[in-house]
Amino acid sequence: MSATGEVSSQEYIQHHLTFWASGHQGGFWTWHIDSLLFSVGLGVLFLWLFRSVGKKATTGVPGKLQCVIEMIVEFVDSSVKETFHGRNKLIAPLALTIFVWVFMMNFMDMIPVDWLPQVAALIAGDHNQHLRVVPTADLNVTFSLALGVFGLIIYYSIKIKGISGFVKELTLQPFNVKAMIPVNFVLESVTLIAKPISLALRLFGNLYAGELIFILIALMYGANVAIAALGVTLHLGWLIFHILVITLQAFIFMMLTIVYLSMAHEDH
Repeated sequence: MSATGEVSSQEYIQHHLTFWASGHQGGFWTWHIDSLLFSVGLGVLFLWLFRSVGKKATTGVPGKLQCVIEMIVEFVDSSVKETFHGRNKLIAPLALTIFVWVFMMNFMDMIPVDWLPQVAALIAGDHNQHLRVVPTADLNVTFSLALGVFGLIIYYSIKIKGISGFVKELTLQPFNVKAMIPVNFVLESVTLIAKPISLALRLFGNLYAGELIFILIALMYGANVAIAALGVTLHLGWLIFHILVITLQAFIFMMLTIVYLSMAHEDH
């Protein structure tokens, strides 16, 4: 499928915003196969890449790839040391995994919107084959990541403070008065639940908007020469700006995870 007049603009946009799904599109048991393939595939690529570089690492002059990975590891490690105030050997590897994995999923937005869907259509022999290549533009993926972090928040809150301490945190803050327990519980519950929701929606919103803008710019290529030239200029400008967006969103997701887990380790 292309934006050269063979389909309407609405059909073109709808095609690129439709997932390759199993079952009824939008149903509860629908699996977004493209999101699963790209997210899991990029996760495996991340593990393989860092493991292979780690095994070949030398104490001498590092190669370019080893140098880049060492810079990333040192950056994440310093971020954890500055932000996390407890003691937990899991936090640094978790932060590294989140930052690199989310960045790699975000980076898929830098691939021209028609390339991989057209390859998928050729392989499937169906020009209507759907394929979305940015996992973090799928709310299911961002909520899955956020729920994983939320589970760790609950786990460490109970592990560090105990069940009674965790219950007291929900019922005796911010007002340490028994009569205010219902109010405290509502306020603290909303604050607790808002953490994974904010993580998921922030990442999804930014990447969905970025994906949509690339699709709208791609529509301009099928217009006259002047508009197509403007589309190329806009595409390059948005591409450069979007590099900052995808990096920043990976960093924010990582930092908020560290902050939330640091709060979970605070024993009052």
